[in-house]
Amino acid sequence: MSDPQRATRRIQRSLSPVWIVPLVAVLIGAWMIYDNLSRLGPSIILVMDNAEGIEAGKTLIKTRNVEVGRVEKVSLSDDLSHAEIVARMSPQAADMLNKETQFWVVKPRIGREGVSGLGTVLSGAYIQLQPGNSPEPLEVFEVLNNPPVAPADAPGLRINLVSQVGNAITTGDPVTYQGYTVGRVENSHFDPEKREMRHRLYIQSPYEVLVTTTTRFWTASGLDLRLDSEGFRVNVASLESLIGGGITFGVPNNASMGRQAKEGANYVLFNDEDSAKEGRYSDYLEYVLLVDDTVRGLSNNAPVEYRGVRIGTVVSVPWNFTAPQPDSLSRFAIPILIRIEPQRFDDTEQELDLDEWQQRLNRMFSHGLRASLKAGNLLTGALFVDLNFYKDAAPFQHMTFASKSVFPTTSGGFAQIEQKVSNLLDKLNNLKIEPILDTLNSTLASTQQTMSKVNEIAASVDKLLTDPATEQLPANVNNTMRQLRDTLQGFAPDSAGYNELTQTLSRLEKLMRDLQPVIRTLSDQPNALIFDKKLTEDPQPRANK
Repeated sequence: MSDPQRATRRIQRSLSPVWIVPLVAVLIGAWMIYDNLSRLGPSIILVMDNAEGIEAGKTLIKTRNVEVGRVEKVSLSDDLSHAEIVARMSPQAADMLNKETQFWVVKPRIGREGVSGLGTVLSGAYIQLQPGNSPEPLEVFEVLNNPPVAPADAPGLRINLVSQVGNAITTGDPVTYQGYTVGRVENSHFDPEKREMRHRLYIQSPYEVLVTTTTRFWTASGLDLRLDSEGFRVNVASLESLIGGGITFGVPNNASMGRQAKEGANYVLFNDEDSAKEGRYSDYLEYVLLVDDTVRGLSNNAPVEYRGVRIGTVVSVPWNFTAPQPDSLSRFAIPILIRIEPQRFDDTEQELDLDEWQQRLNRMFSHGLRASLKAGNLLTGALFVDLNFYKDAAPFQHMTFASKSVFPTTSGGFAQIEQKVSNLLDKLNNLKIEPILDTLNSTLASTQQTMSKVNEIAASVDKLLTDPATEQLPANVNNTMRQLRDTLQGFAPDSAGYNELTQTLSRLEKLMRDLQPVIRTLSDQPNALIFDKKLTEDPQPRANK
C-alpha cells in the first residue's frame, strides 16, 4: 500500500460523524450573521446643540411618518460644545443621505402658524428626515433648530436678499405681496466680512411669476408712522407682519414689469417702500448746492422737486463742509449734495445719456433755473429743494465744489420773507412818529368832546322820554286821529254834509258859466260897465274895380 492511500485512511478515521452537527451550526450562525449585517443600513452621526428629548434605543428617525432609522448612542463631543448622536439607518434610507439631506427634531412648538407637534406629547419626540437630491453622499449631519420652511424639491422660486444690519428678519418670517402671504424666509445669517445680512427666500408656486427683474423688496414693519415734508402717513401691513414683521415686494409705479426672475437671483432688501422706489434710480447726476440760508429742517432723502414734481433726492446735508468754496460765492455757504434722477421721467430700461442731460441742465441754468429751500410741512418745519425759473436771477457761471458741479441757488421762501420783514421794519423806523402821535392826541381829544356832547344829548333824550307829558303824547295823538276820522266820516258820499257840499259846488259851477260872457266883455272893453257897448256897422261887401 502506497503512502497516499495510508494518509487518506488516516483522515477518514479522524472525521467522526459527531462533528457534522457543530459544523452545520457554525455554517448557520455565519449565514445568520451575514444576513443580519446585510440588513443593517448605514450608520450616521447627527450633531445637535443639545439632546433634549433624545434617548438611545427609543428615539426614531422618520420621513413621511415612516420609520427609517433609530438612535443608538447619545454622547457629548470631545470639546463639550455640542451633542453627538449615532443613529442606525435602514438600507432603504441609504440613497436619502446626501449633502442636501436635512434633519430636525419634531416636538411641540408654538409659532406664527399655530401649534404643531402635539402628537409627540405622548409618544415622545422623534427626528424628521428630509431627503436631498445631491449626488454627494454624507455621513455627518447638523440637526436644524427649526423645521425648514419648504422641502428642497418644493415647486417655487428661491432668491437671495442682501440688507444692511438692523433689519429684524428671521427664519420663518412671511413674504407678502399686497398683504397676501406668498412665501417665507428660509434662512438668515450675518456676513462679518462684508458686514451685511443675507437672506434666502422661498416663493411658493404659482406665485413665483410675481418676482421679476424690476421687483423691489423692502421690510414690512407692520405699522409705519411717518411725519415729514410730504405730510403725515400711516401704513398698516398684515396682522402677522404687525406682530412679527416680514418682507414684502412689488414693482414700482410707472416701471416696466421686466422679465421673470431666475432661481438664485440676487436682490437688495430696502428698509421701507420709499427707499425701495428710490433705489431703482441707478443713473443720476450729482450736484452741490451752496446755500446761504439755514438748512435746519432739511434731511437726507428729502425730495428735489420742480414745480411739485419730484426729480431728485437730497443725498447729504451737509456734504464735505471743510472743502474750499469758490471765490465768487460766500465763504460760509452750506454745501448740500443732491441727485438729479432722469429715470423718473423715462422708465424704460435703456441706458440714459447723462451727458445730454447735463448739457440740457446747463442751458436751463442760463435761462434762470435756480434751486431754493422751501417748507414742505409747516407743522414739522421740514424743508425740500425746489427748482424753478427766476427772471431776475444772476447770470450763470459754471463752478465746481470738491470736483462736483455747483447747482446755482437763490434765496428761499423764508429768506425772502425775512428780507421783506427787514425792509418793512426799516420803513417803520424812517417814519416820523411824533407828528402822527400829536395828530392822534388831538383826534382823541376831539373824540372825547364829541362823546361828551353825545352823552349830554342822550341824557336830554332820556329826560324827554321819561317826561309824563311825553308819555301822554301817544294817547293825545290817538284822540286827534279819532276826531279826524269822525270829521272825515261827515263827508262820506251818503252824508248830508257831502250832499250839501256837492250842491254848493254845482251852484258855483253854474255861476261861473254865467259870469263867463261878462268876463269876456270886460276883457274886450274894460269900460263896458260905465259906457254902453259901441255898435259897429255891418260891413258892406264891395266889388273889386
